[in-house]
Amino acid sequence: MHFDFDVFVSYAHLDNTAVDEHQKGWVAKLHATLDRRLAQLLGKPSRIWRDPKLKGNDVFEEVLVERVKRAAVLISVVSPRYVRSEWTIRELNEFWKAAEQQGGVEIRDKSRIFKVLKTPVPLDQQSPPLRSLIGYEFFRVDPENGSFREFDEQFGPEYQQKFLMKLDDLAQDLKDLLEFVEGPEPVAAPADVGGGDAIFLAVTTLDLRDEHDAIRRDLQQHGYTMLPARTLSPIGAEVEREVREDLARCSMSIHLIGNHYSLTPEDATTSLVEIQNELAIERAERGGFTRLVWIPPGLQVTDPRQQEVIDRLRMDTRMGAGADLLEKPLDDLRAVIGDALERRRAPKTAPPASPAPSTAASTGVPSVYLVYDQCDTAAVSPWADFLFEQGVDVVHQVFEGDEAAVREGHEECLRTSDGVVIFDGAAHPLWLRRKFSELKKIPGYGRTKPSPVVAVCLLPPKTLDKERFRAHEATIIPQWDGLSPDPWKPIIARLKG
Repeated sequence: MHFDFDVFVSYAHLDNTAVDEHQKGWVAKLHATLDRRLAQLLGKPSRIWRDPKLKGNDVFEEVLVERVKRAAVLISVVSPRYVRSEWTIRELNEFWKAAEQQGGVEIRDKSRIFKVLKTPVPLDQQSPPLRSLIGYEFFRVDPENGSFREFDEQFGPEYQQKFLMKLDDLAQDLKDLLEFVEGPEPVAAPADVGGGDAIFLAVTTLDLRDEHDAIRRDLQQHGYTMLPARTLSPIGAEVEREVREDLARCSMSIHLIGNHYSLTPEDATTSLVEIQNELAIERAERGGFTRLVWIPPGLQVTDPRQQEVIDRLRMDTRMGAGADLLEKPLDDLRAVIGDALERRRAPKTAPPASPAPSTAASTGVPSVYLVYDQCDTAAVSPWADFLFEQGVDVVHQVFEGDEAAVREGHEECLRTSDGVVIFDGAAHPLWLRRKFSELKKIPGYGRTKPSPVVAVCLLPPKTLDKERFRAHEATIIPQWDGLSPDPWKPIIARLKG
């Protein structure tokens, strides 16, 4: 398809009125910066057009109708004035009608209409063609009081930087669509990186918007298709259908859990965050799927509803193979995502003809992997020395180093050790349940020999939660008063046997 313009910028002239008479208007700055960045990405001058008139009461000129029809992409700069303007509504509708005659508004699951949100505008006030678009938010909302501030240099360097980052997201997506739309001849859409499927980045709450955008930006720049690509329906049954359809195309889901309770769709009984997680668990049951749940470390939650959500996630026993809950810095989450995607891209090797021999069978010395929180490192030493003196090789959990390498080493120990001992001392009350649930993932790590001998050693301080802990898959060994050898004898005998 041939177009006279790459981009037609549809906006309300009131939104281009500069607060400071010595500065450019906001839309003019968007236009100028986008023009330069898009040209860099395309490798040629970009063709962006907008009506430069400053008066908002002119009669709509027919030339605008013709120009909007000859544009490959329409950018709607949405604001309270925009949704009330007859001019902008007509521009949007004329572009829609022309696009339908040119092969459709959507190409490769991408809309030729780009929604730039200059300020917050409720969905029900936006024109129907805009409501389903996720859009590019050029503002930050305070999740505590709902006030917002636009990304503009007048508010300081931080907001200028956010403007440039969000504009680069817009320019990257525009470049990808324009190269396809204006290509010399139609070509098949490339398969998604990593096996022909996409990644589901669950909708989250406002307090994690920056983290959500950072993850999406990282993955898009590496060529991954990110879903959902549209605003989810506010109706419970419809949102479930939409999320299921998106998850069916995905090999991974990423869920960011913040300190606010997310909205609850109409006719639903749980929040959107919970609905997406439950449907991802449902998708994982069919196999070939990774689910990552991230809670920022040190998260302070004031809403009891959200605290219940987080507690249920921490205690969820469905964190089996292919799933994980992380409470680590964002960079660590990025490392885990990258590691998981790298493993999916790696060529699959044929399984061994026969089970690998255990350490005990090959060397005569069984190995036991000690799992504990870093705060209990010193407390575990007497038990480590005791097990070694009983003729057992002892492997300690590693805490320092590259996140991906530490995680790979942990999985390797669970895959190869003859026994696993979890020590619960001064860690968070939910730590033990989370670590114990990791044992359910061992088959997914490629373990081919029998399940390891598992023990849980309870160290001081003595708590009701620890006393109540029970597990059919493990031997529970309370050691409130220090090392007592007798309870360990059956464990050592099983390891050596």
